[in-house]
Amino acid sequence: MLKHLFATHPIEAAPHVDAGEHIDTGAHGGELKRVLTARHLILLGIGAVIGAGIFVITGQAAALHAGPALVISFLIAGFACALAGLCYAEFAAMLPVSGSAYSYSYATLGEYVAWFVGWNLVLEYLFAAATVAAGWSGYFNELLGLIGQMIGSDITLPASLSSAPFQFVAGHIQSTGTLINLPAVVIVAALSGLCYVGITQSAFVNSIIVAIKVVVILLFLAFAIRMINPDNWHPFIPPSEGEGTFGWGGIFRAATIVFFSYVGFDAVSTAAGEAKNPQRDMPIGILGSLAVCTVLYIAVALVLTGIAPFRMLNTPEPVATALGLYPQLSWLKAIVVLGAITGLSSVILVMLMGLPRIFFSMARDGLLPPAMAKVHDKFRTPYVGTVIVGVAAAAMAGLFPVSVLGELVSMGTLLAFATVCMGVLILRYTRPDLKRSFRVPMVWPITILGTLSCVYLFWQAFEEHWRLMVGWIVIGQLIYFGYGYAHSKLRKSLS
Repeated sequence: MLKHLFATHPIEAAPHVDAGEHIDTGAHGGELKRVLTARHLILLGIGAVIGAGIFVITGQAAALHAGPALVISFLIAGFACALAGLCYAEFAAMLPVSGSAYSYSYATLGEYVAWFVGWNLVLEYLFAAATVAAGWSGYFNELLGLIGQMIGSDITLPASLSSAPFQFVAGHIQSTGTLINLPAVVIVAALSGLCYVGITQSAFVNSIIVAIKVVVILLFLAFAIRMINPDNWHPFIPPSEGEGTFGWGGIFRAATIVFFSYVGFDAVSTAAGEAKNPQRDMPIGILGSLAVCTVLYIAVALVLTGIAPFRMLNTPEPVATALGLYPQLSWLKAIVVLGAITGLSSVILVMLMGLPRIFFSMARDGLLPPAMAKVHDKFRTPYVGTVIVGVAAAAMAGLFPVSVLGELVSMGTLLAFATVCMGVLILRYTRPDLKRSFRVPMVWPITILGTLSCVYLFWQAFEEHWRLMVGWIVIGQLIYFGYGYAHSKLRKSLS
């Protein structure tokens, strides 16, 4: 049984493709369409990463944990992501298939570890889509309020239709008395429909959204920088007020929270099966998007904490809150709200695009029902998985608030990143013969440091949320041993 649990997927089965080729997946004769260029991949990464991190998470992390030192938290999280990004780039160029860290783990650490990583990726993508959709709803209702002010009429949705009916308090679910977060459900349904139609259309819409939100962020930086009051940065590291609240403990706690801001770059690797020239373009897409996003995050964190006292930023829309202190920038506040809506939309889109492709890979290997591996005859998309993910994400977004599962998303991602870092090192010694169009430099220190960084940040959140995380892992074990192990194609080939 141990032999089967830790059997690795033959790497030769993952094709090395040239630009423009299709890839035969072996799943019901279906194939994904290779249409994405390096530019598409960079924009895909920016679309997934820039969103909740700037428009939502920054305020909570600064007000409750790090203060102006939020910049250091972003640097810590970005450093861990950069190390993992280098490892992702080597794998994505070497194994140009859908599945992300799941596929990489299957090729290096065995089926059981691959399932564990894949199940954590489900946590990342599904809950992130739902969480960001709930945040999108808040900005959408604020936009309605701004429009109402312009026309002299209140057109905002009532709380019963724009907020979650359930919340978590001390580990228990409580009712809030509302009905459903309707805007969150609608945006997930609309973007799921876009993912169903095709990767080309999704990438095109994502490119437009990315352009809008980057322009909005640059406008914020250009005009708000003039309002910076250096007194707001003192003390830069507020004195500790308890475990995880300010001081260096708060900085590391905030690093775990803002790590949620970076999780989207993993989505670039899920699109490797649809890249025209993955050996060249995947490293460019992964590392390029990560570099752009890190610079923007640091700049926004500096300006945001410079124009407003950090304790004021614990709101669902911290950027708009800070701008509200300056009546002369009221026009910019309206633009930021619009930018937040588009920015969060692209994050949801990429999350909904990535998870069905992970299901696609897992089903192709027999670990999930074969329906998950079906490709639409016309649109060439994994349409069954897209529908299932859309329904599940819409239900979660409509029922639970934005703050419920954010740290769980980071935890699942950190475990996946740590596994990828170790996988690169292992494969260097078990399969040195494999062609690597991109190689991690200084492989020993980078892979070890990347693994330790991710595990350390994981532990910061695990101490508080261990019950929820263990529960999620147990559910995954039941699915694997109840279905996946018995239907594994690799196990059957070894029997």
